[in-house]
Amino acid sequence: MAVVRIDHVQFSMPPGSEAAARRFYAEILGFVEVAKPEAMRVRGGMWFAEGIHLGVEPDMRPLVKAHAALVVDDLDTLEARLRAAGCEVLPATELPGVRRFHTRDPFGNRIELVAA
Repeated sequence: MAVVRIDHVQFSMPPGSEAAARRFYAEILGFVEVAKPEAMRVRGGMWFAEGIHLGVEPDMRPLVKAHAALVVDDLDTLEARLRAAGCEVLPATELPGVRRFHTRDPFGNRIELVAA
């Protein structure tokens, strides 16, 4: 058995925070929101075409160490957009030859961004 690909990664968000999620994931990161299946919409949350799902959790706790690592085609532009929006950008230089950094979504979930 071999994993062929990862279908999606799900982060948690507090109830009623869809606007903050849209601002970060759609406006700042540039992700494209897609409609959730009808049967799942009552749960709240949202999905993005890039394989990021956000689920509502009343007692949400952010992923502080655990994270998704997303390979992006223009790391410099994305870093500039995050900084301009006041988002945290944490350099990660431990892997020689790999350009990357970490940020956090509005709910404190850690996300690694890696240059393609």
